[in-house]
Amino acid sequence: MSDTKATNITAQSGVPATPLVPDSGSGHPLVELTHVEKYFGDLHVLKDINLTVNKGEVLVVIGPSGSGKSTMCRTINRLETIDSGDIRIDGKALPQEGRELASLRAEVGMVFQSFNLFANKTILDNVTLAPIKVRHMNKTEAEHLAMDLLARVGVDSQASKMPSQLSGGQQQRVAIARALAMKPKVMLFDEPTSALDPEMVNEVLDVMVELAHEGMTMICVTHEMGFARKAADRIVFMADGRILEQNTPDEFFEHPQTERAKDFLSKILTH
Repeated sequence: MSDTKATNITAQSGVPATPLVPDSGSGHPLVELTHVEKYFGDLHVLKDINLTVNKGEVLVVIGPSGSGKSTMCRTINRLETIDSGDIRIDGKALPQEGRELASLRAEVGMVFQSFNLFANKTILDNVTLAPIKVRHMNKTEAEHLAMDLLARVGVDSQASKMPSQLSGGQQQRVAIARALAMKPKVMLFDEPTSALDPEMVNEVLDVMVELAHEGMTMICVTHEMGFARKAADRIVFMADGRILEQNTPDEFFEHPQTERAKDFLSKILTH
């Protein structure tokens, strides 16, 4: 990992921000999927998925629609169950249900296509709710953390507003701050810019690039190839429910190994 990955982000107030990346166990991958299979009825959506993600690594998952990218992402915090195989977070098997599953979800932040903010709560309340309820943080501490995170993503001036008063890009940045407030070990992003107007995309991607630079472990499903080139340590290419290629961004985009990847890139990259 390069030194730039360890650079701390400073809140817009100029006060050094609290480190976001919690300590993790060593000697094993932070996220590990082994022989994962998933069906939706007769549809075989994940086929023998084997994947490891190390602490501080930024993994970008790309591929055509229907390739299983989002489903794979959602299995990592058990928003989707699997039919067979094994998923481990920081060396621990994925719990099936109950308190252990809730505890795991506190370790795995998730940002969706839709912002999923509570419409009847202010931006500040949206960010403080989970730390208070799940982490049992006192309200003052939670509000300090929330304001720090909102400053990092550039929307601290909107803290007293309701979600409906913010643009889509602002709401998605709040959603990122809300996920970070739980101090997760890994962040999952499932097409976080696909619901945004084009002019709002970069403001969200910029926040994600900064997170990558700070060393946050990230798994990002996206169709934003510029972000994939800029921020990824590794590209995972999926098609038809399988992982067909894994490589560095330069190698994947310049020298794809499979015909399926070559065909995909020829359709999305303009020269």
